Amino acid sequence: MVVYIVSRRLLGRSAVGAWRYATLWRPYSTSFREERDTFGPILVPADKLWGAHTQRSLQNFEIGGERERIPEPIIRAFGILKKSAAKVNMEYGLDSSIAKAIMQAAQEVAEGKLNDHFPLVVWQTGSGTQTNMNANEVIANRAAEILGHKRGEKFVHPNDHVNRSQSSNDTFPTAMHIAAAMEINSRLLPNLKYLHTSLNSEVKYGIDWVVCTLPRMYLGGTAVGTGLNTKKGFDVKIAAAVAEETNLTFITAENKFEALAAHDAFVETSGSLNTVAVSLMKIGNDVRLFGSGPRCGLGELILPENEPGSSIMPSLRLLADASASFEKNCVRGIQANRERISKLLHESLMLVTSLNPVIGYDNAAAVAKKAHKEGTTLKEAALKLGC
Repeated sequence: MVVYIVSRRLLGRSAVGAWRYATLWRPYSTSFREERDTFGPILVPADKLWGAHTQRSLQNFEIGGERERIPEPIIRAFGILKKSAAKVNMEYGLDSSIAKAIMQAAQEVAEGKLNDHFPLVVWQTGSGTQTNMNANEVIANRAAEILGHKRGEKFVHPNDHVNRSQSSNDTFPTAMHIAAAMEINSRLLPNLKYLHTSLNSEVKYGIDWVVCTLPRMYLGGTAVGTGLNTKKGFDVKIAAAVAEETNLTFITAENKFEALAAHDAFVETSGSLNTVAVSLMKIGNDVRLFGSGPRCGLGELILPENEPGSSIMPSLRLLADASASFEKNCVRGIQANRERISKLLHESLMLVTSLNPVIGYDNAAAVAKKAHKEGTTLKEAALKLGC
């Protein structure tokens, strides 16, 4: 943090630039190993377990910083998910030694022991592909080490072994459900019980929705809900495995097409949490009003002095980072397809307005109608009509 503050003030860099500058002082950046993917070789910090896909994501999504990293509950949920998947895949023929190594590595992820190997921020594609691959690569390399192999050799493959019978489209939503259900049951609901008894109805309402919706799992639906590339019964077995790991009643979603497309469970749960949040906001505003002062305001409550106020503006920083990343990874490399643009221009029926002063409205309308009907250009249609 000291390096972050000093580098930002002395070098005048953006927040994310200062964060990256600070990372240069970390020991893991002093040596690298080579990893490969379909784009070719790429250097990865030698003492980190992630691979090529994660490294490219770090380069392509230079937005935000440490505070925007994927939340730890999501990472732990991925550990539970991948461990359960390996357990079920072993029943379907995955080599037992590889499966057990994956389960051990995934358990370490679930316990938070490998959090430093998950550097990605929340700003990524909506499918969560980058984080899913981050988990696959970390678990694959750790499992390979457990079996006596080196990182990057892909003795345990991140896709073929760790991600078997899965897709980013069903793993990330499943991890979201696992994380949300665990956090709500282990943290939110117990803490709400300490609040005023007037919240009892809202808390009960939230509990009911959690019980009914969040424990549904999408895993086994793969990309769009068809279950392509999975074994029959995989969805039921992995739901049971996750339920065993979390002590929550997870079941597989009956209609995976609807579940993957709609995410109604999160909408419903969000509504329940919103009800509780509105109640808390009312209580908080009342406390603030009665505690206003000390020299003006009501001053009927004495509030504890915990810390000085903050004036940080993360939205401005994120907008600046996103703009820089967009320019670097997209705008800078954009080229005009002049041939395509010219073709579309000459085929556009909107140009007919320029013919009005020359051939008259009725003739221009006839030209546009003929061009549209026959799929030709305005010029070709005008010549055929003799205009």
